[in-house]
Amino acid sequence: MAKNFIEELQWRGMIHDVMPGTEEHLLEGMRAAYVGIDPTADSLHIGHLVGVMMLKHFQACGHKPYALIGGATGMIGDPSGKSKERNLLTEDDLLHNQNAIKGQLARFLEFDAAEPNAAVLVNNYDWMKNFSFLEFIRDVGKHITVNYMMAKDSVKKRLSSESAEGMSFTEFTYQLVQGYDFLHLYNENNCTLQMGGSDQWGNITTGTELIRRIASGKAFALTCPLITKADGTKFGKTEGGNVWLDAERTSPYKFYQYWLNTSDDDAEKYIKIFTFLSKEEIESLVASHQEAPHLRGLQKTLAEEITKMVHGEENLENAIKASDILFGKSTSEDLKTLDGKTFLDIFEGVPQAEVSKEEIQEGLDMIGALSAKTGFLKSNGDARRELKQNSISVNKNKVKEDYRITSDDLINNKFVLLQRGKKNYFVLVVN
Repeated sequence: MAKNFIEELQWRGMIHDVMPGTEEHLLEGMRAAYVGIDPTADSLHIGHLVGVMMLKHFQACGHKPYALIGGATGMIGDPSGKSKERNLLTEDDLLHNQNAIKGQLARFLEFDAAEPNAAVLVNNYDWMKNFSFLEFIRDVGKHITVNYMMAKDSVKKRLSSESAEGMSFTEFTYQLVQGYDFLHLYNENNCTLQMGGSDQWGNITTGTELIRRIASGKAFALTCPLITKADGTKFGKTEGGNVWLDAERTSPYKFYQYWLNTSDDDAEKYIKIFTFLSKEEIESLVASHQEAPHLRGLQKTLAEEITKMVHGEENLENAIKASDILFGKSTSEDLKTLDGKTFLDIFEGVPQAEVSKEEIQEGLDMIGALSAKTGFLKSNGDARRELKQNSISVNKNKVKEDYRITSDDLINNKFVLLQRGKKNYFVLVVN
């Protein structure tokens, strides 16, 4: 027997608001639900993951998920949670972004059309592009009053904000366009549930209202809480910006590190939301973690599960290997397997100096490598002393004063890692 979707989301802490009758409606048989995805970039970021996880749970419970790419709404901009209007996209950009996003969604959702509950990707631009303005205000606009639209929190907040810009008519109509999406999917695909973040409740219920007034039908709404961090900083952001699912934008190593560095409180919350581990498995992990929090078992499991889901087993193994390199558990062979991007990610902020290929081909002496050529150590005397004390490593291997750095030492044909003691690193960049 299929799992109860609402119960599954409830214990995972993934329900903020749910319309009365939703649970009973879903228990009657296979249903269709959708989540809207903003296509303003050619990659999802981890802020999108909650909606994607809701769709995955929905499919796992025997229902049919629809991922709606907001091609038309991406040309307008959603006012929910925004303080100003966003840039509008061209049709070519939207198509490129949609194709990239579908590839990422396929890691989570089963799109195999042979299955009755196969996931479906739709784009609201397909049904909005030929809709004339006159048709829209006649067929849709007349069914919803301005009073109804003004009462929505997303509209009230923007109108009462101190921003002098106010809110354009384009953005004001956003909830009608999103509401029409729900009506269209209800009529064409028998889609009876829309899900999203808690900031979408107003837009989603406008859709249920349109379905009631135009199609005389009954539809449902469900939202999840907006994800926060215990320390008050924004979830899904780092100093470098968003944490993306695209490996080119955020390397698997950095992605893994983001989850590994979560606080205990956040890890306990996130492991329910961002993994498919069972309730029993999670309770056991939490109990083990509380007994030995210094081992960071919860964070490691969270990071491993979600990195494997997004980037695959091989990239997860590379990310773990890269993490071990920082904490001294690795060999020169491990270092040499790293690609250039991951190497630079690991040693981001570590001082660097350039040396020429000719110097490496001839063999760079250790005094030059440590002091004269690089300034890693203050003087040749310091370099000799540290070498005598056996505290200098090249690519994690201890070396003496007579060692010469050659092409055999190059990582990715480009880098050499010098180290003094356990924590002082220096990177030679060979050009």
